[in-house]
Amino acid sequence: MTDGAGMRPALRRHGGWLAALSGAATVAAFAPWGWAPLAVLSPALLFGLWDGATPRAAFRLGFCWAVGLFLAGSWWLYVAIHDFGQAPAWLAVLLLAGLVAIMASYYGLLGWLTLRFGPGSGAWRWLLLWPAGWTLMEALRGWLFTGFPWLEVGYAHSDNWLAAFAPLGGVHLTTLASALTAGAVVAWVQGGRRERCLAAAVAVLLWGGAALLARTEWTRPAGEDLSVALLQGAVPQDEKWQQENRAATLELYRRLNREALGARLIVWPEAVLPLLAHEARDYLAAVHAESQARGSDLLIGLLRYEFDSERVYNGLLALSAEGSAWYDKRRLVPFGEFFPVPAFIRRWMRLMSLPYYDMSAGAADQPPLAVAGQLVGATICYEDAYGNLQRPVLDRATLLVNVTNNAWFGDSAAPHQQLQMARFRAREAGRYLMRATSNGITAVLGPDGRVLAAAPQFQPAVLRARVRPLAGLTPYARGGDWPVLGLSLAMCAVTLASGMLRRPRQKPE
Repeated sequence: MTDGAGMRPALRRHGGWLAALSGAATVAAFAPWGWAPLAVLSPALLFGLWDGATPRAAFRLGFCWAVGLFLAGSWWLYVAIHDFGQAPAWLAVLLLAGLVAIMASYYGLLGWLTLRFGPGSGAWRWLLLWPAGWTLMEALRGWLFTGFPWLEVGYAHSDNWLAAFAPLGGVHLTTLASALTAGAVVAWVQGGRRERCLAAAVAVLLWGGAALLARTEWTRPAGEDLSVALLQGAVPQDEKWQQENRAATLELYRRLNREALGARLIVWPEAVLPLLAHEARDYLAAVHAESQARGSDLLIGLLRYEFDSERVYNGLLALSAEGSAWYDKRRLVPFGEFFPVPAFIRRWMRLMSLPYYDMSAGAADQPPLAVAGQLVGATICYEDAYGNLQRPVLDRATLLVNVTNNAWFGDSAAPHQQLQMARFRAREAGRYLMRATSNGITAVLGPDGRVLAAAPQFQPAVLRARVRPLAGLTPYARGGDWPVLGLSLAMCAVTLASGMLRRPRQKPE
């Protein structure tokens, strides 16, 4: 049996390679390249390959497309696991291959399910089922089994009109708009006159509506501007925890902090010191005293050990005139901060001198941190990939902060991709977001997602800026992801329930 009557024989023979190359090319739609049209054209090509394919062929095509996307777009995980995590090369390759295969299965299943149960062809498939199914699939693979939300197509639109949907429905609404545009491209190329008119109407409504939304200000000032300073020490990850480098690292950040004194708020990166918090008590007291003498409050990323529970937390310490407070990271990195493996694998990891201890996740309902006369909503590291994590504090928080250690990823696309996701978090919340990283990209983001200031990568730096406290809730801050996911479910249900779905039963393959 052929893969599908709707494809020419040559396309059927080489469809898998074409899909994989198309998926790999999609990476250029994201930062640092920013060729956003690829985030529409590449899924449109996959939709075109699916059109007329059998369910089995659709699974293969979707799987190949995503293998290309995640191999090209997340190869930096090998660097983190092998070069800095000290895992053997074969284990790093195995973990990366496993992640790619799992992620690719989502796209394969989307193709199989929609070809097995969806309409035979036409606008119902192009403009309802596939865009809605794509949105649900991307949301699911970013959440299920801890999730991996990297490379969702909505993020590629950080610098065009579609990003204006973020305050309304989060990045998933931008993803839905992108997938609908891809469906409109397929409808224009493969449909008749009626489908082309419908495709043009969908595209005009989406992009015209986004252009109008881009002018909307969702939040309001809640106080005077304040000065901030973000520290970036640029200490290489493979040198940070070496005993002989400890004193130099401590002195480096104390010097950078002295350069920043006078700023109302100074932010240090994630896990910035090669010490646990209790081991750095005297050092922190001295830095705090110097800062208070110049009217500066501090946010410092630190690992802390809780003696009562014998647990380690990845935390953010707030030091102000009123005292101190902690925020503990809630969403931990699998195989980085915890190891979801059986006991016998832990024993093997211990014998191989590999990391095997778990950190503990912080409580889900932590309040914003009180510093510099403001309430600050905090996230640590890749928590800024999850919009819902910051929503519970937005009724109180006037500013956002994220501290990150990007030294794990070397000179790769990962820091650029993560900054692009953080830009959506600022836009979804309608807040300024301060982002302090170990070696870049340290930046201050506006409530419209623009990068207002950034420090060069891999260089020690003090980034100064002024931010404005903001109050009020965007529609996304009120409703979260469920409205757009509910809309997507409804689009799928309408399509599947339609009488147009009645078609001859697929012959067994």
